[in-house]
Amino acid sequence: MSTIPTSPTQTRVHVRWMIRRDMPEVLGIEHASFEYPWCEEEFLRVLRQRNCIGMVAEQGERIVGFMIYELHRNRIHVLDFATHPDFRRQGVGRQMIAKLVGKLSSQRRNRIALLLRETNVAAQFFYKMMGFRAVEVIREHFADTGEDAYGMLYHLDESILQPPAVVNRIARQFGG
Repeated sequence: MSTIPTSPTQTRVHVRWMIRRDMPEVLGIEHASFEYPWCEEEFLRVLRQRNCIGMVAEQGERIVGFMIYELHRNRIHVLDFATHPDFRRQGVGRQMIAKLVGKLSSQRRNRIALLLRETNVAAQFFYKMMGFRAVEVIREHFADTGEDAYGMLYHLDESILQPPAVVNRIARQFGG
């Protein structure tokens, strides 16, 4: 079983289900985080689907992060995820991912999938640090820019995702 790295300097947050009155703060984070943000109608349309769930990270009375995800038979698919710019690199996203990983089970949903814009390098590094692996490139996925999407996957059993060891004749000679 994999563990999510933690930092002693992280901002402690309470992660809970999103409710309707969180929407103004969630929209503020969304607009501060993305060049092509979702609008309120998009959030509501997605959250009305019975397999979609919203979570928020709260510090005190303030929403400092959110995540929208879909439940599928054997995986969780993250649709939207952001941390308030003032709270980035303080462990908020890490705690939200840890909460999501806690929902995985080897008997049912055992992986988390998501798509990232190719230009979102900060998110690529974040997810890699959290144990996700790039598993596919979807050409011209984002209609607004024509950007490619990187499919990222976190698997409860990381051994499935470990690349095979490179074995060559010199490595064999030295026991590798």
